[in-house]
Amino acid sequence: MKVFQVRQRATGAILWTGSASDEIAALDAMAHEAGYYDHSDIPQTVSGGGLAVEVVMV
Repeated sequence: MKVFQVRQRATGAILWTGSASDEIAALDAMAHEAGYYDHSDIPQTVSGGGLAVEVVMV
């Protein structure tokens, strides 16, 4: 598995870093750890401006 980092585009804040199989799985894992079902449930106050997902380790 790859290690991904999810950042809030507007602020550059790192929201999550961890292992996932792909970008969508990384977003879902971040959302799940924050108490949401998946990334589609993340509130606009967090995802406003977009979320950036990048591989930080292969």
